[in-house]
Amino acid sequence: MEFEQPIKTLYEEIDKLKQTAEKSKIDMSDSIKKLEDAIEGKRREITSTLTPWQRVQLSRHPDRPYTMKHITNMTTEFLELFGDRNVKDDKAMVGGFAKLDGETVMFIGQQKGINTKMRQARNFGMANPEGYRKALRLMKLAEKFNKPIVTLIDTPGAFPGLEAEERGQGEAIARNIYEMIRLKVPVICVIIGEGASGGALGIGVGDRVMMMENSWYTVISPENCSAILWRSWEKKEVAAEQLKLTALDMKGFGLVDEIIPEPAGGAHWDYAESSAVLKSYILKALQEVKQEAPEKRVNERIEKFGRMGFFDVQ
Repeated sequence: MEFEQPIKTLYEEIDKLKQTAEKSKIDMSDSIKKLEDAIEGKRREITSTLTPWQRVQLSRHPDRPYTMKHITNMTTEFLELFGDRNVKDDKAMVGGFAKLDGETVMFIGQQKGINTKMRQARNFGMANPEGYRKALRLMKLAEKFNKPIVTLIDTPGAFPGLEAEERGQGEAIARNIYEMIRLKVPVICVIIGEGASGGALGIGVGDRVMMMENSWYTVISPENCSAILWRSWEKKEVAAEQLKLTALDMKGFGLVDEIIPEPAGGAHWDYAESSAVLKSYILKALQEVKQEAPEKRVNERIEKFGRMGFFDVQ
């Protein structure tokens, strides 16, 4: 990323010092250590001063951990389940049972793919209707066996293609929202990257909704908002500012319950630490929600989402 260039420059200086030390046999460890400390400080400095658009860019970082990486790091015995029992299996939506600190949990989330070929296969994390119907099938399966559900949201939106509309994209997302709000088991939702439009909300209704520090959550991407309002993508930075899409904004509006901190510089700098912190927040939320009776949990979920939204009369 452009705003990460100062870090790249420091790494290049470290490489030069290592090459010099190897050739001249001079001990450069102190100088290298100072630069490594400077990198850590620079990462913290950059993260603390990011604009909304820069946070959007960071959420899309090609090295950022996706759903499957977090599931692998947080759980054991993950058993992926496939298909919606109607059309086909949607590779953009993944899910299955896994052990989270010894407890069986249903994990569901969008997966973007880690290289060009896999991104195409997974449609860049944009699920079709069968993806949302697959997610609902897995949620109902978890409810049947009384297992909690954790959803990891990371999508630029539901797939907007003609074939998706023909197969009922809007109905599939609406059905998920309707069914999720009535699930009797605990439901924890976390936006780990991009959280755009109905594509995010289709698996985003839960007892606790959390966001990672450098994720975003809104009805439309900044580029598409700019294209609608200004007929150009050039105003995407302005759109990102006006959409109030950052984790801090969402927390202020009461749309999310907690913000999950990331390693200095973003989650892509330390996968293990990022997943460990995410896991601790999920476990804490599950422990809180499990204490309540199912009927009370459902009623509180309905009230929670019913309270969302406000308008300002000018």
